[in-house]
Amino acid sequence: MVDFDKGRGLIPVVIQDDDTDEVLMLGHMNAEALERTLESRQVWFYSRSRRELWHKGETSGNYLNVRRILIDCDDDTLLIRVQPLGPACHTGERTCFHREFDGRLLEGQTL
Repeated sequence: MVDFDKGRGLIPVVIQDDDTDEVLMLGHMNAEALERTLESRQVWFYSRSRRELWHKGETSGNYLNVRRILIDCDDDTLLIRVQPLGPACHTGERTCFHREFDGRLLEGQTL
């Protein structure tokens, strides 16, 4: 059973290419997004900024077809292994993790 309560109704979801093992993106789901994902076998997310569901690939055609869904030991995070139908990142990059982090924090932040 997925524990949505820890994240106030949302869980993080890691998206991974099932063929290459490459991590493609990170998103969030509420219970309805997970239900739609299970029904359609394509990934749905919940947008925290827009406060609405979104079907990944709906505007770009770059859908994420679900192959397997794994849950972590705390029941509050999913790993979804997919067959991507195009780039996963909205920038057109294959993965959202295409930039090396240089160690800088946002202005005014400290460790």
